[in-house]
Parts: sequence; structure tokens; C-alpha cells
Amino acid sequence: MRTSFSESAAGDPPDDPTASARHRVLWRWVNDQAYVLLVFTMLIWGANAVAARLAVGEISPMVLTFLRWTVCCAALLLTSRRRIAEHWHVLRPSWRYIALMGTLGFTGFNALFYAAAHHTTAINIAIIQGTIPVFVLLGSLLVFGTRIGWVQALGVLLTLAGIVVVASQGHLAALASLRFNIGDLWMIVGCVFYAGYALGLRRRPAVPAVVFFAATAAVAALVSLPLVAIEIVRGEAFMPTPTGLLLVLFIGLLPSFVSQLTFMQAVSLIGPARAGMFLNLVPIFGPLLAVLVLGEPLSPFHAVALALVLGGIYIAEHLGARGRPIP
Repeated sequence: MRTSFSESAAGDPPDDPTASARHRVLWRWVNDQAYVLLVFTMLIWGANAVAARLAVGEISPMVLTFLRWTVCCAALLLTSRRRIAEHWHVLRPSWRYIALMGTLGFTGFNALFYAAAHHTTAINIAIIQGTIPVFVLLGSLLVFGTRIGWVQALGVLLTLAGIVVVASQGHLAALASLRFNIGDLWMIVGCVFYAGYALGLRRRPAVPAVVFFAATAAVAALVSLPLVAIEIVRGEAFMPTPTGLLLVLFIGLLPSFVSQLTFMQAVSLIGPARAGMFLNLVPIFGPLLAVLVLGEPLSPFHAVALALVLGGIYIAEHLGARGRPIP
């Protein structure tokens, strides 16, 4: 949406008493539209954890990863092929960067995501996924030297404590013997990969977001092929059942394609900072859907972990600016 009012729409409501009623209505409409898009996006991303669990026994993890991005690429070609063709020459000099981004953020994260679903619950997956903003904050400190306030550091520690509670299933004595669920550990590694992808977006080439997304999705599909080959060699690959095919279509079209476009649109309406706040809904929608759809039990330690993760993110993102920075 391109209007002279777009900058105001991305920030505070127009408080100028001379502002026209039309502008005020437009500000409300822009925000309402963005909120609907963002809630829908986070609901779909939360549902991806449920789909991952439903896929167990219906399709092997690496085949699912490959088909997910293949379906997504097909949808992008059908809807955005002209824009992709117009800007492709801009992307070619950055092919190494694009290859790394697609490998880490899409193939690496999703391969671990779907492999983890064979060993842990959708509730755990969704809660651990909610730690990505904190990993991004830590990565900013390590890679770019971004200073972290003491309050932000407290938020990081609380979020990491939430991971420990999930991984140990509330039995902290398990830490001494390292009896972690391998699925939880894979999810943690996957979240680190995705945080690396998020940090790398600072160097994104100057092309429309959908064009960059198409390039990284294509890389994700190609890089998934060696993982499928390894799965075949190990005798673990199998073709999808009819249910598996339906899940491939759901994951390839909604979490991979439609929700990415709705998130991009929301960012264009209200800006990345405000849109990013809605990511905190993923670890809420995910466990809720896991209970409603899969009938997974919500244990007390899940509630404790969720409170730690969301509380840590809130402190790190919203209260952290008040803390004293770490030099």
C-alpha cells in the first residue's frame, strides 16, 4: 500500500487536530488489516508444529522438507514469475549469500523441525520455536557487537531457562545425566540456524521481498535433495501416503507460501518492529492447537516453560532498552 499516509500508519495514530477524519479512518484500517494478517500468519506457523506431528508415519522428514519447498516454488512461479524475472539479474552476484541463507533458514531449520517431530511433541516444538527472537538478540551481540542491556540479559536467561524446562520435561535432575529428548535438541539447533538466517537478512539484496523469498526457497528445494538421498541410503525414506500428500499441500501452500506473503504485507503496512512483536503468538497458538487437534497433554512444566519463554522475550524486547548496556 503506497500512500502519503503510510509513514504515519506504521507508527502512532495522527494526533494533529487538523488531521482529516479520512486520515484517521485510514490509520485504523491499515492497523486493523495488519493485525488480521499477522494473527492469521502466526496461527498458520503455530499449526505447522501440529502438521509436523501428523506427518509422522505418513511421509519421511527429508522427503517432506523437499516437497514442501517444491510446492512453494511452484506457487511462487505461478504468482510472481514476472517480478522474479525482472529482478533475477540483481540476485546473481549474491548467489553464495543466497545459497547460505536458503540452506540455513529454510532447509536446515525445516529438516530439523520435521525430524524433531518424530521424537518430541508439537507443544515442545512450538515453545522452543518461540526462543528464536532471543537467539537473534544473542547473535546480534556476537556477530555485530550490538550491546545488550542488563534487563535484556535477564530476559535471555529466562528464555533459556524455559528451554531447559522443556528439554528436561520439568525434571531438572535429568540435566546431570544429559537425558535430553533428541527432538528438543534438534529444535534448539534448528532455531539457532533460523536466527542466523534472520541476522543475515541485514545484507539482503535490494530486490522485492517476494523475489528474495523465491530465490531462497529454490535453494531450499535443491539443498534438500542430498538429505533425501541420505534418507534413501539409510532405508528411512518412503513416499507419502494420501494423508501425507495432503499435509505436503497444506505445509507447502500455507506455512511456506501464503503465510510468508501475508507477513510481508503486514510488515509493509506497519513496519518490521511492530510486526515482529506478533511472533510471540507462535508459542501460544502452537500448544493450543496441539491440545485441540492432537489431544496432547499440557503438563504443568509446559505452562512454566511457556511463561519463562514469553516473559523472557517480553523483557528482552520491550523492557530491555531501560537496562544498562553491557560494554
